[in-house]
Amino acid sequence: MTSSDGKKRIRFLSIFIFAILILYTLKLFSLQVIKGEQYLTLSKNISQRSRRITALRGEIYDRNSSTPLVLNIEAFAVNITPGEIPVDQFTNVIDKTAAILGMTPSQVSAKIPRELRRSFQQIEIMSNVPYESISKIAERIDELPGISWHSKPIRNYIETRSFSHILGYVGDITSEELKIHYNEGYINTSVIGKTGIEKQYESVLRGKDGFEYRIVDVRGRSIENNRIINEPESGKNIVLTIDRNIQILAEQALGNRIGAAVVLRPATGEVLAMASYPYYDPNLFVSNSSNESARLLNDPSTPLLNRVVDAGYPPASTFKIFMSTALIEEKAIPRDKEINCPGHIEYGGRIFRCHIRGRGHGYIAMKTALAQSCDIYYWVACRDYLGIDKIISYAEEFGFGESAEIDLPSQTAGFIPTPQWKQRRYHEKWLGGDTMNMSIGQGFTLVSPLQLANAVAMVVNSGTIYKPHLLKEIRDPVTGEIISEKKPEILRTTNISKETFAIVRDDMRNVITNGTVALVMRNKAVQIAAKTGTAEVGYNDRWHSWLAAYGPYNAPPEEAVVVVVIVEAANKWEWWAPYATNIIFQGIFANQSYDEAVDTLGLRYIVGPRGRQE
Repeated sequence: MTSSDGKKRIRFLSIFIFAILILYTLKLFSLQVIKGEQYLTLSKNISQRSRRITALRGEIYDRNSSTPLVLNIEAFAVNITPGEIPVDQFTNVIDKTAAILGMTPSQVSAKIPRELRRSFQQIEIMSNVPYESISKIAERIDELPGISWHSKPIRNYIETRSFSHILGYVGDITSEELKIHYNEGYINTSVIGKTGIEKQYESVLRGKDGFEYRIVDVRGRSIENNRIINEPESGKNIVLTIDRNIQILAEQALGNRIGAAVVLRPATGEVLAMASYPYYDPNLFVSNSSNESARLLNDPSTPLLNRVVDAGYPPASTFKIFMSTALIEEKAIPRDKEINCPGHIEYGGRIFRCHIRGRGHGYIAMKTALAQSCDIYYWVACRDYLGIDKIISYAEEFGFGESAEIDLPSQTAGFIPTPQWKQRRYHEKWLGGDTMNMSIGQGFTLVSPLQLANAVAMVVNSGTIYKPHLLKEIRDPVTGEIISEKKPEILRTTNISKETFAIVRDDMRNVITNGTVALVMRNKAVQIAAKTGTAEVGYNDRWHSWLAAYGPYNAPPEEAVVVVVIVEAANKWEWWAPYATNIIFQGIFANQSYDEAVDTLGLRYIVGPRGRQE
């Protein structure tokens, strides 16, 4: 090899080495300068661990904003850090921890994902842990490496009983819910509103969780004492339209009778009370009492059902309010035209009997027919003068068969049957007997107590229904300032004349002064207008007891309230709805408690000793 060849090789090697140095320099410049910020952030994320700090849910108040109906209390949650448990002690620690917490070892193990079995990441294994259990863990902490606890707020329902269906409850998020809400910041240990206001206004109440950040080594162990905390943001407070005193009054007036009661402001749609019995204690759903919650879910009396909005009933003779409206507006029959009620009539080979058997009501016109709740008058008038198409049209005009659109996560639309529906459902033709049944609120027609209250509100308002609502205000949890306020919102209007509604209101007042409840509904505190209803259930002489009312009669809608009460046929028959309604009106307008109202109305002999509601 010549000297010139050697020089060429040396030159080539020098250039190659120089090129490599240039490439390394450029790469180093790229890593440290161009992409330095990106990799610095990445390195911090790799070495940084975070712990979620649960935000306080917003509190819930009644319309007077005096004391909360729902608040938060401090409780404890127990965590496990698998990497801190020696391998040979893992099973023993799991067994001891499970015994203290009242869990099985398999339940604890199931909380620890397989990929995190040697991780130093904290995993929550139980929330709402009693203080006694925390004390036992603290006493044996040397035997329980990797086990720790922290404070975690839980929901505390101050008011339960009839408030339960309004407030609802929270619970651990399910896998299905997590799939839906994952992008909203929920994790597998989050709690979420399940029913009622808790669910309806979940986004308002939940707040924003905070985080505690700490630096760890490659195995997740803390290597620095300092930490960074992003404070959580509490959820907003909610003020309801519910008046606590009226709610308790309605609850006690209904008593331990399966049924419902609702009090509505017709001029705004504000719900002042919403009582449904049986009720339940929502605290059971946040107390780790799986046996109790399972019992509620399987209870045949359905205590979780809000009968004010979720249950549909035949409206019975309360439906005659709206049939009178239709007959008057359509001028289908003169108001003074009398129809003979001999106590029964025959139609289509079937005997239809009025509730007054024997001699019946005799010749009777519309105003008296409503007051005396004469079935035969409405059977004949609606079948022969009004017709099924008008009956359906006016029922829909009052909002029956459609959702009341109250701010709750579930509610029934009720049901208004049609000839077309019957043909599809039963392959049978609609008959005159079907029209007769529907005209007095029997047959296939179903309404909720809230829908009936809305329909009465249309009569009071001379043609307008405001959307019923439970939300009054949203407030800042720190300052108490109003963030937003619910304004009245029209749900539906009608072209029915104001004159027609004035006549119907007068006829409803006549029900109280000269009708079926003249003796029961005596009240000096307020003039009431109303209509009773007794809905037959099956053929075993079982009846729902209805009363749909408003008062004061002839006062501006702004001063009135609508009260609707139903007592189901499951109870011993006692026609209690009129009594309960009268007690509610007395309590509201005389500013009296349940016991004071009962004594004023002279009903103590019926309801029993003070402090007891039958």
